Amino acid sequence: MKLRFSLKYLTEWGESLFVVIEYVCSDGRSRRSEVRMDTADGCLWAVETSAIDSRRHPVTMFKYAYQLRNNNGDVLREEWNLIPRIIPYHASNDYVMLDSWRDIPLQQHLYTSAYLATVHGSMGERFVPLDVALFRKTILFSVSAPQLSKGQAVALCGSHPVLGNWSTSRYLKMQYSGQTMWMLPVNAIGIDRQLEYKFVVVNEETGDFVAWEEGNNRTLDSSRSADGQVTVCDGGLLRVCESMWRVAGVAVPVFSLRSAHSYGIGDFGDLKLLVDWAVATGMKAIRTLPVNDTGAFTGQMAVCPYDIMSVNALNPEYVDIDALGDLPDRAAMVTFHKQRMELNAMRECNHQAVWRVKSSFLRMYYNEFGSAITGSDGYREFVDANHHWLADYAAYCLLCEANSSTDCSRWPGFGEYDKKAVDSFCAERCSEARYIFFVQYLLHRQLKAASDYARANGVFLMCDIPIGVARNSVETWVHPGLFNLDSQAGAMPDAEWPNGQNWGFPTFNWQAMMADGCRWWRDRLARMSAYFDAFSLDHVLGFFRIWEIPAGSLSGRLGHFSPSLPFTADEIERFGLRFRKVLFTKPFVNDKVLDRLFGLHAQYVRDNFLVGRGYNIYDLRPEYDTQAKVARAFEGKSDENSLWIRDGLMRLLEDVLFVEDAHRQGCYHPRIYAYREPVFEALGDDDRESFMRLYGNYFVQRHNAFWGWRGMKVLAAITGGTAMLACAETLGAIPDCVGPVLDSLRILDLEIQSMPKQAGIEFAHLNANKYRGVATFSTHDMAPMRLWWEENPERTQRYYATMLQKDGRAPLKMPAFIAEEVIARHLYCPSMMCIMALQDWLAVDAGLHNPDTRAERINVPGSAFCGWSYRMHIDIERLVGDVKFNEKLKLMITRSRR
Repeated sequence: MKLRFSLKYLTEWGESLFVVIEYVCSDGRSRRSEVRMDTADGCLWAVETSAIDSRRHPVTMFKYAYQLRNNNGDVLREEWNLIPRIIPYHASNDYVMLDSWRDIPLQQHLYTSAYLATVHGSMGERFVPLDVALFRKTILFSVSAPQLSKGQAVALCGSHPVLGNWSTSRYLKMQYSGQTMWMLPVNAIGIDRQLEYKFVVVNEETGDFVAWEEGNNRTLDSSRSADGQVTVCDGGLLRVCESMWRVAGVAVPVFSLRSAHSYGIGDFGDLKLLVDWAVATGMKAIRTLPVNDTGAFTGQMAVCPYDIMSVNALNPEYVDIDALGDLPDRAAMVTFHKQRMELNAMRECNHQAVWRVKSSFLRMYYNEFGSAITGSDGYREFVDANHHWLADYAAYCLLCEANSSTDCSRWPGFGEYDKKAVDSFCAERCSEARYIFFVQYLLHRQLKAASDYARANGVFLMCDIPIGVARNSVETWVHPGLFNLDSQAGAMPDAEWPNGQNWGFPTFNWQAMMADGCRWWRDRLARMSAYFDAFSLDHVLGFFRIWEIPAGSLSGRLGHFSPSLPFTADEIERFGLRFRKVLFTKPFVNDKVLDRLFGLHAQYVRDNFLVGRGYNIYDLRPEYDTQAKVARAFEGKSDENSLWIRDGLMRLLEDVLFVEDAHRQGCYHPRIYAYREPVFEALGDDDRESFMRLYGNYFVQRHNAFWGWRGMKVLAAITGGTAMLACAETLGAIPDCVGPVLDSLRILDLEIQSMPKQAGIEFAHLNANKYRGVATFSTHDMAPMRLWWEENPERTQRYYATMLQKDGRAPLKMPAFIAEEVIARHLYCPSMMCIMALQDWLAVDAGLHNPDTRAERINVPGSAFCGWSYRMHIDIERLVGDVKFNEKLKLMITRSRR
């Protein structure tokens, strides 16, 4: 039978619309067809095609979506397809689809699993079209209605007697198909004129009329419908105002949780206790830092939760030992209980010590119960569903252990990933690989149980998604083409970080990522969606552009934007600056520079680290021509003179005007803050003026539209297929293009009062927060509220007078009543979510907060002395049992209508 598709979409020259059809057969299999549509005016597109059917396994339904493509076949734009268009199919009928393009709805959050968990306490519902009865002529109406309250239904009312003649008592009630979709077939025989109709809301039990949908009447011309034709009328989104969904939540790393049963750090079992506390206080969200493996089985475990070595594997240190039960060996259990008491008595996290104890327990547990668990149906289902990454992960861990290195280039025979070799290696070490599978199964089961427990109690879990992966990781070994391994990700220098930040992660090869529609990212989010209903993209600016640092550099000063639009030599000269490659791209070193940097050591540096180029100009010797080489040369030397020379050589390497692009020969990036370097001083006045014009063009004007286009393309591909609520970390110097892209993709951004997005003001006004945002006072990389209050008394005084509008001097330490007021103001702001750090919630009660304010800090970026060791100073059980405190928070949250 025939299918006819039509919709209005204004295209530009060279663009075409395609309809992608998926036919689902009775045996569950599907066949895909892509059909190019036709147009006469570039606006009205239509196509007629024949359904691909089979007598043996007939088609039961078909799905379809529209795409915009260019002449090369590249997909430029796709429809929003979180709720797919699915139509029940009968081979004896022709189908006419009267559609309009489906953009991401403004109410996108109503379709997310986070909303469903808090409002309906469920998720995972699927839209399955009803096997509706068809007539000789049929109009099939459908509409999506996520705004409905419990006990409400959708009905149809219109201008024809069949539709009730606009009578609110003669409506046609629609049938629910799942995932907010309602459908209704209407007999079109006798309807020979244009219909006007609206969807209405009714009480599902009593049938009482509740409300008309807003806006103009909908229209449909069915006068030309033929016998055997089904006219499919997609109503899109029900035009009824939804209740404002606003929630409160708590942010805390899993490792920071403390309970009576934990082993020195928090675990997935502690999340259940935290859910109990969230329920007692009226909170709906729990935000955690990444929970991926950071190398527990490799022998070189990182404590930073963002330094992940697998985007699929969970961190073994979060296993809940108490939930596994006791071992038969009573003496061993006595030892483990003693170790637990010692670890739990620690004020801070000791990740290595905890993992030594947990690893020992897991080995003994596996030896006792491993065969029974690995023989269970649940284990087999888990391995079958995840074998595509489990085998690679296990092989990587075992190869790290066998070669005493996480660097795959040092693995004889395995430097380059080979699937057959990996499978063979795992087969030879079957027992060890099965143990790693076993631990991941335990983690999966425990995190899934915590997630399901949260959803059942109307709470959702939210996790951070790191922007990068560890340089030595499963991901860079298995998918090296997806990363630029000769580069490092970081942050550009600014007033707070004059040298920038070098995170050491390889940057992404976005061209390779986009070749398959960001499948690596989509699979990553799909894996996380089993446990989490919301996520936050760490450093979302990196999806627009990242600060890319060459592999041999340690400082961020030699970095550049990626992707970017570097200058060619001709473009540089068009700005009036005559291009001299050697002078502009090699470190400018002369006697004046040497005397300024090294003083009495200048001659020693000339003799040992430099070679003369002539005219009192020097080059660094090849063994010292990168910052990494200089660092290695001075390794272990800590005397004052050595450090002076080392730091001076590092500065010499930064004395350039341009950084040459490593991937595009003949292209150059202006070095950030190059106007502060001696090489800039060596230029004439005209050249300096020309360079500053070029510099301003590069850092201010050149990239905004380009990055906006790039960010839209990448983020749409990554987030388009997930039902999780998408959020983004938007801190730092954010280009103007970022906000509109996040808004159009319905991604929530971060709102921090002390880091306003508007230039020229010190503190943001909370009432000006937009609805699609996440309000908080601090993040894991910032001082929590009480410490922030104490760090800078002058700033605190300005906040006290302007934001809190109080007279007199601000207290040196933040009292509980001030903390309560600050949090209350955040709760009342318009933002969809208000998620405060656990330390900030505890600041409301003087008897609960940590007496040591500095101990509440989670991380100081760039510091080796304060990072990822914060622990709660009280047990979660005490929090759950503090009825007075919990009722206070619940009253605050309830009054703010969250």
